[in-house]
Amino acid sequence: MEQLRFIPRDTSWLSFNHRVLQEAKDPSVPLYERIKFLAIYSSNLDEFFRVRVAAMRQFKLLNKADRKEWLQVKPKKELRRIREVVHQQQTEFGAIFRHQILPALRRESIHLLDHLSEYTPEQRAFAKNIFAERLQADLTFQYIEPDQEPPFLKNRGLYLLITFAGTDRLGLVNIPSDIHDRFWILPAPEGKHAIGFLDDIIRVGLPGQFDQAIDQTYAIKMSRDAELYLGDEYSGDLVEKIRSSLDRRDEGAPARFLYDSSMPVSLTMQLKLCFHLKKNDLFPGGRYHNFHDFFGLPDPSGKAHMHNPPMPPLPHPVLEHKPSLIKALRERDYVLHFPYQRYDYVPKFIEEASRDEAVKYIKITLYRVAGKSAVVEALLAAKAAGKQVTAFIEAKARFDEASNLYWGKELEKAGANVLYSYPEIKVHTKLLLVGREEAGKIHHYAYLGTGNFNEKTARLYGDHALLTSDSRLSDEVDKIFGVLEKRLVIPKTKHLFVSPFTSRDRFEDLIDREIALAREGKNAYMILKMNSLEDKGMIEKLYQASRAGVRIRMIVRGICCLVPGVPGLSEHISITSIVDRFLEHARIFVFGNDGNEQMYTASADWMERNLDRRIEAVMPIYDQDVYQELRDILTLQLQDNTKARQLNAAQSNPYQPKAPHEPSVRAQIAIYRYLENKLSPKEADTASSNTAKRPN
Repeated sequence: MEQLRFIPRDTSWLSFNHRVLQEAKDPSVPLYERIKFLAIYSSNLDEFFRVRVAAMRQFKLLNKADRKEWLQVKPKKELRRIREVVHQQQTEFGAIFRHQILPALRRESIHLLDHLSEYTPEQRAFAKNIFAERLQADLTFQYIEPDQEPPFLKNRGLYLLITFAGTDRLGLVNIPSDIHDRFWILPAPEGKHAIGFLDDIIRVGLPGQFDQAIDQTYAIKMSRDAELYLGDEYSGDLVEKIRSSLDRRDEGAPARFLYDSSMPVSLTMQLKLCFHLKKNDLFPGGRYHNFHDFFGLPDPSGKAHMHNPPMPPLPHPVLEHKPSLIKALRERDYVLHFPYQRYDYVPKFIEEASRDEAVKYIKITLYRVAGKSAVVEALLAAKAAGKQVTAFIEAKARFDEASNLYWGKELEKAGANVLYSYPEIKVHTKLLLVGREEAGKIHHYAYLGTGNFNEKTARLYGDHALLTSDSRLSDEVDKIFGVLEKRLVIPKTKHLFVSPFTSRDRFEDLIDREIALAREGKNAYMILKMNSLEDKGMIEKLYQASRAGVRIRMIVRGICCLVPGVPGLSEHISITSIVDRFLEHARIFVFGNDGNEQMYTASADWMERNLDRRIEAVMPIYDQDVYQELRDILTLQLQDNTKARQLNAAQSNPYQPKAPHEPSVRAQIAIYRYLENKLSPKEADTASSNTAKRPN
């Protein structure tokens, strides 16, 4: 049966977001971190509707033949399923917030006031003053007249809908959370703290702003289609098309209309007609929307136990003491582990190359660039020092187009050679190449990463970066740049797998070898870690391997369309997913090879787009020290019995069971300690002095 063999992608994604919600529900997680997980869940869901649900609705407009070619599910049926699951999760979300988070805050003497009835006269007077002096100038008061075109609701904008006694006329006022803080510290008795929503401060000031008496107010929010739909616009300059499309993103078709569930049904139907919505656009919610803003919930108490203990990035035990990274790489390969170790080695590598007279050029691929980018600043300095700088910038990196294009312009102004997206393919690989003249020849030094050149996300995302001057790898990185620079059509690589050219075939060959070993009765196994597993061809290959007796352990953070543990199909496949304080983002692939293991890291997941429609790099690990370090880290992740969930057909996300006398393993903390133990006693003491409390 199809459903037995493949879990629909969107169903699996919703299950991943439920794992995020589990962290918000977990009382062992510090209180303010639980609140952040509510914010992450909300932000994830909003993007899901803006992108995936919006796309699903567009597919409904295709004829059946085209639909069958593009989708493995029926859009109408899948949208109904999404609606059911989201409703269940939103109900759980509301229960966590009201029955767990708010009481827990009150126990810490922090009162997040979630209704005007909780305001004291002093707090109301304070709110009125804030409204008049700070907010009123940024508010737009409008009427919604019957039989007239309604005001345009901005994408993700927050509004208060206002009803008036004795009329069908409605009022509308924006909640300017993009300009003002969503939360305000209110007057409170000594020893207590009160926080109010921006929404309610506006509610306090609303009387008198309209010429009619206000009856009720309800929060509403519109999420709009985020796709740029450039599929039929590939002629001309794609970069300019995307640049000119950025401002239109807020004008997309409705993807989700979120409204206060206390709103009368008759009013909901009135809004449906007024804003030209469909039944499936309507989603009931709570009194407040945009929980993404809870990332900024203030902590007026300053209590350390309500937050994660600090885990300051550690120095690398060897590179920290090397005066030259380039000289260090001549000796052997190194690997960096983010966010556990410092990211500043990356811009330092570029800065050293810019000062080195023998360095002739620096090349880099930029997929998601930080708003303040030390990496790009180092590239600009290299160009100023007379180096040839080539940057391939992916202009279609969703929601990061503006930042990428900004830095592309800055590099262009400096005289760098800036290349942009190909029309029909994304460049997702994370590569840095330094070309240095040595003994009359160019020798290459390379950085091959699983994550972006982005200092901000390097503090949050778990990734690995290989630094090497091994010509087997670094010279093949140069071939990938040859493709990007249009010097080559196909990169003929022996060691690196390169999508969309060889990754799929090379991975399949490795799986086939394990299948052959299993059939010969030899030791056959795979350990596969990735963000997403969606590609049907790779899933079928794993099913084939399982049926042959290959033991397969997997760690999949997000989407997983494979159904594990099915007798006769996948009984030798077990899958866990780790959700913790850092986002698991790295890809590692280990193939048993009858005891002579082979390991690869990659920028690519096993999704059709990563294998067939993106430029990606998969790199073998040849250095034995690097191999052992990665293998040790992977083993800790496989042993996680604290934050690991089992993936199953029911999508129920049970936690990995722990035997009564089995020690608890929380992989992310264990990895930090593992890397800390590699430091000298003095370095470890310095790292500890930067930590208010040891992580546990």
